[in-house]
Amino acid sequence: MQQTLIVILGPTGIGKTDLSIDIARELGTEIISSDSRQIYKELKIGTAVPSDDQLQKVKHHFIGNKSIYDYYNASMFEFEVLDLLNELYKTYNQVVMTGGSGMYINAVCDGIDELPTIDMQLRNDLLQKYHDEGVESLRIQLKMLDPQSYQRIDLKNPKRILKALEVTIQTGQPYSSFLTRPKKKRPFHILKIGLQRERDELYQRINVRVDQMVHDGLVEEARKFFKDRHLNSLNTVGYKELFEHFEGKISLNKAIELIKRNSRHYAKRQMSWFNRDQEIHWFHPEKEKNIMGFIKSKIK
Repeated sequence: MQQTLIVILGPTGIGKTDLSIDIARELGTEIISSDSRQIYKELKIGTAVPSDDQLQKVKHHFIGNKSIYDYYNASMFEFEVLDLLNELYKTYNQVVMTGGSGMYINAVCDGIDELPTIDMQLRNDLLQKYHDEGVESLRIQLKMLDPQSYQRIDLKNPKRILKALEVTIQTGQPYSSFLTRPKKKRPFHILKIGLQRERDELYQRINVRVDQMVHDGLVEEARKFFKDRHLNSLNTVGYKELFEHFEGKISLNKAIELIKRNSRHYAKRQMSWFNRDQEIHWFHPEKEKNIMGFIKSKIK
């Protein structure tokens, strides 16, 4: 059998965790998490980290291995996962990777180019422009300088817009050009399994999961880190809405309502990202026998 990375991907709340554990147990292998928030050891409830029981069934990597106070990005994830895979393939022919962070998945499967170090004066100038003129001014500038990034990134997220502008202005090349360069060749086969449900079914699962998180203590977990709300790691659905509540801007019920809404919006953006990838084979997550049969037919 050839060495294969089996990627189980899909939007938040779709059912990746249980399926990935079943597949890993069937293949007798380990799991790499490609979730950009489950890596933070302080954030357990709001990031839907697998339970202790689930973690005992199969060995997981990149779960709670960083702190919210650590700087971390997709490029670092690419390097660390490739290093780990080099070791795992000495024992296993197949390894499972699962998550919904498209940038992290792409970093491992396709590679990403190192972005340039940004001049601090440029960064400060753009931040000042943002504070003086608002996010719409940044959107207009990005649309002029890099229309492809303007079409692809989340225009409601000022940090994403600022990053694209920084790289574009610093290098004189569109930020999008750094993300569309030829794929890096990997010394292993990659098999991508995408999970999808009907929209109403998925949205209902998300709503139920948010209610369960609140029941499990999400509000108390978020309150612990209210003082650290400026950290990028905490610019996360489930926490930022509760921070607004702690600031007295909205009620707790409104915050919970926004967590559900923003989680649904996030799932929609994830699916838009994944739908561009023609290498993904799509299944309903409850078709486990079909998925397992398909995987076995591809790895032999």
